Amino acid sequence: MCALLAWKTASRWAEVAALSSTQFLSVTPEEIVVDWKQTPKGRRRDPFKPSRFVVVVGPLTAELAEMYRARAPFAELCSLTTTGLDAMWARSPEMRKYSAHSIKRGAVTRLFDCIALGVPIPLYLVNRLAKHEEPGGPGAISKTTIRYGADPLSLARVLGTAKATMHL
Repeated sequence: MCALLAWKTASRWAEVAALSSTQFLSVTPEEIVVDWKQTPKGRRRDPFKPSRFVVVVGPLTAELAEMYRARAPFAELCSLTTTGLDAMWARSPEMRKYSAHSIKRGAVTRLFDCIALGVPIPLYLVNRLAKHEEPGGPGAISKTTIRYGADPLSLARVLGTAKATMHL
């Protein structure tokens, strides 16, 4: 459940592991609403950040809701720490190249790939989902979010400079 939730919310493993049941504002097969008010990084400094609230919908939401409801009441969401997950993956030849942080990086890269292919996802939503600072201005994207893009070609297309160079 934790890996899927980390993927769907572009979160660090530690952020998901720190969630308590009170931070799930709604859990239905159609939608899961998470309040990131108590995460390892950031929400305490600014409790009114737009990235505090995330609504999960789409593929695998029903399965995620079912896994959430199947766990024991008030049970830990994730029993593995970030170090524990990294150690587990290190024992697998296929997973050795990944870290607990790879889930968030992969989710952000996937969103960049979707945008490059024409899916109309506003760039500010990638910032918000990744829980990064949101620079001002329409379509703005933070340097931190750009750093997460693993594919330079998709990233170059997403940044939109073609809209300017076509007129030169």
